[in-house]
Amino acid sequence: MSLKTKSKTTKPHEKIVLRFGNNTLLSGLFGQHDEHIARVEQTLGVRIAGRGNKVVLDGSPLACQQARAVLLYLYHTLENGGSITLGDVDGAINLGQEKEMELLATPAEKHDNKKVSDKNSKTEQTVKPSGVLKIKTRKRVITPRTPVQNHYINEMGKNDLTFAAGPAGTGKTYLAVAMAVSKLISGEVDRIILSRPAVEAGESLGYLPGDMKEKVDPYLRPLYDALHDTMPAEQVAKCIEIGEIEIAPVAFMRGRTLSHAFVILDEAQNTTPGQMKMFLTRLGENSSMVVTGDPSQVDLLPGVDSGLQNAIKVLEGIEGVSVVVFTEKDVIRNQLVRRIVNAYDAPAKVKGTKK
Repeated sequence: MSLKTKSKTTKPHEKIVLRFGNNTLLSGLFGQHDEHIARVEQTLGVRIAGRGNKVVLDGSPLACQQARAVLLYLYHTLENGGSITLGDVDGAINLGQEKEMELLATPAEKHDNKKVSDKNSKTEQTVKPSGVLKIKTRKRVITPRTPVQNHYINEMGKNDLTFAAGPAGTGKTYLAVAMAVSKLISGEVDRIILSRPAVEAGESLGYLPGDMKEKVDPYLRPLYDALHDTMPAEQVAKCIEIGEIEIAPVAFMRGRTLSHAFVILDEAQNTTPGQMKMFLTRLGENSSMVVTGDPSQVDLLPGVDSGLQNAIKVLEGIEGVSVVVFTEKDVIRNQLVRRIVNAYDAPAKVKGTKK
């Protein structure tokens, strides 16, 4: 009779030592009261200790590699003059967990890691991210917070027409406005056209007080908010005054040709197929267009088809047209918003499963 002895199994363990070149940036990397580092530790299950320009990561190999990618990505954002919030940290963690940051180090840099005395440890110098895109605006450098956002930025950069469909809080409009501002300040386009359907006003628009601008401004406020987050307020006002930035309802686009412009149609789920066709055919020479909307929040009258869903179906597969679909995983506005979206979508998912 043989006795079986229980052998203790130890979980894989690794230490990574990162050495950063600019100590002054580390306070921004760690955050106030080390809140950024605490968020990485809590989410990825890794221990992080810093001293001087050295940061030690301690945990499972996967957790260490993900934390390494997150810290290098955030540090490079600071190197480029950007700033970091907890939202940026969450976004970087999302990218790291989705393996979107594998291109952060080149093969040569990966092989240059020097072993130290601990056989489960290694040390490396900081590397510069190459797999994640950025948008530079007047006020800040904007980085994607999810893999789909990264894909969205790439598609806007290479296609004449990009559709972005998905729930609220995924950055569809914000990133489109940031891309428009970036192209305006770089001289790639001469003007920005921002439009929204004022569908809630309907026939009663004329009864609202004020001139036409004052009547429609409430419906266009989210576009103003995005502009002010990417450009100084005085520049926004000046650009609007001289016509470099135009904000108008969809109805005002009829009969126009929008050339040398970056055109954004927001809340496109509230256009009819006829309005959508009219708007899309405004696209002129050397122009790009981004159409955003949430198919689950259609405010049209019952029985009226959504122009957004219709256009995505009709234009599928056409060269120069890209469709980017966001899900609840891409909600970055607030963690509670993601849970709210999940709660509202749950019945529809159960119904679809039963079918």
